[in-house]
Amino acid sequence: MIKDDREEIINDIKSKRDAIALNHQQLKNDSDSWNKAIILMSLITGGIESIKMKLELTGAGWSLMPILLSSLIAACSALIKFRDFNRKMEILIEANSRLTNILTKARNHETIDADLLHEYNDGLECIETSMYPNERKMYLRTSHKNLISIMLQERKYYGMIDKVNSGEMEVNASEGTGETDVLDITEHGASPSPPEIDRKLVSVKEEETKEIDNL
Repeated sequence: MIKDDREEIINDIKSKRDAIALNHQQLKNDSDSWNKAIILMSLITGGIESIKMKLELTGAGWSLMPILLSSLIAACSALIKFRDFNRKMEILIEANSRLTNILTKARNHETIDADLLHEYNDGLECIETSMYPNERKMYLRTSHKNLISIMLQERKYYGMIDKVNSGEMEVNASEGTGETDVLDITEHGASPSPPEIDRKLVSVKEEETKEIDNL
């Protein structure tokens, strides 16, 4: 899709940068899970060895258990090296930094010019070379949903600010209750009952969720 508007370029770069960040987050979570498993097994192996020495246990089972755990640790370490988490995350970090610079330049431009288009094309190439097509499809879908949710929330937020400034709405947030804050909204001096507020909020939330899920 050809982008002929500066805002379109900004939104497109934002979604692609978020997709890269989501991919990096997933890789980091996977890497952390494997490393935590290795640390846990290493601690268990050390504990078993200490117990053996203190209690002078010489049974076959006690002798085989540390060997099995050490083999399992070596297998996990080999799998981590095979999946190459660090190199992939480094590529994504560099791509994220590059897209952030392009996004900053796009925001500082008032119109689309040859320089901005050149930077934008570099950004497209950057994301295409940093992720596989199936990953790009999955993470872009998630980033698009997140951006739409953020935009809907911002539109609702600024709309409420306009109503508060014009005196059409009064908002009182409960404080010090230890519970989730509930907005008591009063429009034109008429305060709807709590069940009515809940029904309105649920209805709006369901409509937004349906629109986002249909992407």
